[in-house]
Amino acid sequence: MKWRDWDINLKVRLIGEGLFNILFWMYFPFMAIYFSNHFGQEVAGFLLVLSQVLGTVIGLFGGYCADHFGRKRMMVFSAIGQTVCFAFFALANSPWLVSPWVTFISFSFLGLFGQLYWPASSAMIADVVPEKHRANVFAVFYTSINVTVVVGPLLGATFFFNDRFAFLLVCTVVSAGLIWALQHWIHETVPQKSQVEQQTGKQNWTHHVKNQLSDYHVIFTDHIFLLYILAGVLVAQTFMQLDMLIAVYTTDKVPMQTLFSLGGWHFDVNGKNLFSLMVSTNGLCVALFTVIVTKWMTKFREGKVFMGSAFCYGVAMIVIGQTLNVWLLLGMIVLFSWAELMVVGVQDSFIAKLAPEHLRGQYFAAAGLRFSLGRTLAPLAIPMTVWFGYSQTFVILGIVAFLGVFIYGLMFSLFDRREVPINGHSEHV
Repeated sequence: MKWRDWDINLKVRLIGEGLFNILFWMYFPFMAIYFSNHFGQEVAGFLLVLSQVLGTVIGLFGGYCADHFGRKRMMVFSAIGQTVCFAFFALANSPWLVSPWVTFISFSFLGLFGQLYWPASSAMIADVVPEKHRANVFAVFYTSINVTVVVGPLLGATFFFNDRFAFLLVCTVVSAGLIWALQHWIHETVPQKSQVEQQTGKQNWTHHVKNQLSDYHVIFTDHIFLLYILAGVLVAQTFMQLDMLIAVYTTDKVPMQTLFSLGGWHFDVNGKNLFSLMVSTNGLCVALFTVIVTKWMTKFREGKVFMGSAFCYGVAMIVIGQTLNVWLLLGMIVLFSWAELMVVGVQDSFIAKLAPEHLRGQYFAAAGLRFSLGRTLAPLAIPMTVWFGYSQTFVILGIVAFLGVFIYGLMFSLFDRREVPINGHSEHV
């Protein structure tokens, strides 16, 4: 599907959200550092957990609101909320006021409004793009996000720490511009409801939440899927540390070092610069190699892919916690990125294979618990550094990832026994 064939909604969103995502990645990776500096690592960890819990709860309503109030309306509403949050975020880091608590509240509400924005945004793509082109369009948006992951942290290492107030004012202005663009340039795409759907839509939000929660019963009736969720939550404790524990560790412990030198010129990095470089390296690897690695991984059995990914995460986490050498740390981020690339393209296809056709939507919804629960638990690693120390915390997280390897192995042994070859084909029993 060529650019000229794209709906105006997609063009506006790709450009506007691309700019917004650059700003997002200029501050988001550094928030764990900010909170640790102002509140201490124990309090910072629990605050981040609280923020993620609130986001997970609000996430239950995101899809409901997009379906019942409209894609455009929810996107505009969320953009307005984000603009207000950025304004308070800037005020709390201004020459007139320095308030870590207002910063935390603003940061948390930014996440809440994001949980309302993205379901409507994703649904809009499905509304306006024919089914045969959706994968390619989603891939373009996914690549755009990863490009911003490369650029954002490199810029954020300078502006977030050195000129935070001016940077946050720019975020406020850009968010306000996104409101205007969404209000004036995009159109509503929510499908017309049938009479039955309209009657169902009259039920209140509590009924919707009860129905959505009841959908998760599939986790407890399918032991293989339960193991998949459990392993995913455990492995999430490693890959979600890039913006949390790894951020705090590199900033707190890595001294100024020479990355490379040429003649009389040399390039030095401190912990903050190194962390920005690590996040950008991860984003660059994902942006450049997702398609190539996914094609390669499809040649292997899913069990080996998932287990290999979890093992690589575990090795990377353990080594990171035992070294302060910049090149070894960057090398481990490449291994970290490789672990991510191994599974990013095969996860959804495996869920589709695992799920009965009539329950596929519920399985995909429930599979999201790997990330929502993982994101909720991951900040606990920050106070763990106070209780156990950095090295021991990284080892514990590595062991957690290795436990994920074991659970994946158990899961796929059960999965293989579920499939019985009949006349050269596999059928579920």
